[in-house]
Amino acid sequence: MRVVVTGATGNVGTSLIEALATEPDVDAVVGLARRAPRWQPAKTTWAEVDVAGDDLVEHLRDADVVVHLAWIFQPTHDELETWRTNVLGSMRVFDAVVAAGVPALVHASSVGAYSPGPQDHGVDESWPTHALPHAAYGREKSYLERVLDTFELVHPEVRLVRMRPGFIFKREAADEQRRLFAGPLLPNRLVRPDLVPVVPDLPGLRFQALHASDAAEAYRLAIVRPVRGAFNLAADPVIDAHVLGRLLDARPVKVPLRPVRAAVSAAWRLHLVPASPMLVDLALSLPVMDSTRARTQLGWSPRYSALDAIGEMLEGMREGAGMSTPPLDPAAGGRFRWRELATGVGRRSTPRQTGR
Repeated sequence: MRVVVTGATGNVGTSLIEALATEPDVDAVVGLARRAPRWQPAKTTWAEVDVAGDDLVEHLRDADVVVHLAWIFQPTHDELETWRTNVLGSMRVFDAVVAAGVPALVHASSVGAYSPGPQDHGVDESWPTHALPHAAYGREKSYLERVLDTFELVHPEVRLVRMRPGFIFKREAADEQRRLFAGPLLPNRLVRPDLVPVVPDLPGLRFQALHASDAAEAYRLAIVRPVRGAFNLAADPVIDAHVLGRLLDARPVKVPLRPVRAAVSAAWRLHLVPASPMLVDLALSLPVMDSTRARTQLGWSPRYSALDAIGEMLEGMREGAGMSTPPLDPAAGGRFRWRELATGVGRRSTPRQTGR
């Protein structure tokens, strides 16, 4: 079996490449990324490809499965650029799958595609995928769900799988996630439980997480098993302020949303942080997912708890952990994080800030 993975050098992509290296049904893996890494795992060859503009069909020919992970989170101040890569680039991948005659496509959707929903019980994969429209991430993920609805009708010959994971963490992706969401002004040494006395208990602060290796295992299963459709992916427990408080040995304190959102908005507009206030709105609106279908039909079960995944990410952030791929390289921000500052903190994207 030959597998092509777009966005192969990012958080989930690197874990998937590692999982496929030991999968006996997979003979060869082609990793597509905007910049080839120094990392050379077994069975894998690399090609420098930008899904937004480069020819894709030649790289997808003779593939048995395409896993589409390529995604950019920045520039948060230029939604046209993220739309061009994330939406139009994804549509180019879908078209290339058909043109190259690939029989299976596994697409990285997200909990962020879901419409606002309940947080006191889990929703299954039939919950509407109409995220808050003013948040670029949710809008883009939801739009691609509509594109794939049509794709599925027009191309029933392609086995289509949509993964909808919660927040995905691992130690090696910690510094990348700090760059993408917290920005250059957060010192790594401050990410310590003894320096976090309180956790803000915001309205709607309930989310789900999983470890990147568990996400990769779900993708591996979707590659080798004849499954179709959407799968929610999440580990227990559901995370709220009280769970975070126990993890960080901190006290949850109820905080009204309005001043927090105003502070995030001001910091984003001043280019002090890359994460936008619209992303905060999206995160606080997400429903809790029921992952029963993934466990019963895909045969998936997470090895790590959500707390394990978050704890590993925090440890990696303190240590400036990473991998030798452009998105996960802890030196990607430059000495004293000058590259992060030079891009305007959310104003411009760089080739290093790509992949899931």
